[in-house]
Amino acid sequence: MANHEISVSIPSNLDPVYSNRIQIAYKEDEFTFLFLHEIPGANQARAKAIVSISPRHAKNLVEVLSKSIADYEQKFGKISAPSSAQQQDGNVTIRGYS
Repeated sequence: MANHEISVSIPSNLDPVYSNRIQIAYKEDEFTFLFLHEIPGANQARAKAIVSISPRHAKNLVEVLSKSIADYEQKFGKISAPSSAQQQDGNVTIRGYS
């Protein structure tokens, strides 16, 4: 992956969103990420953002995220993995769609 800087313009009316759950769907030419905010105790989630990227960008995302997590853990300490019970109740992956 080549490193190069680009200028990023963030509109002043673009608000950050918080997501504590994600659903991922994919098809041959794209991955789609549905970022959700699960409301505690309500068995309900609100969609906050939908982002679609190419498979190539999804692969790059995995690499960049892995490096970022390693950097984070070196600076702040190891992130503990959720228990297997939490993982089963955690984020949902939708395998394939059309």
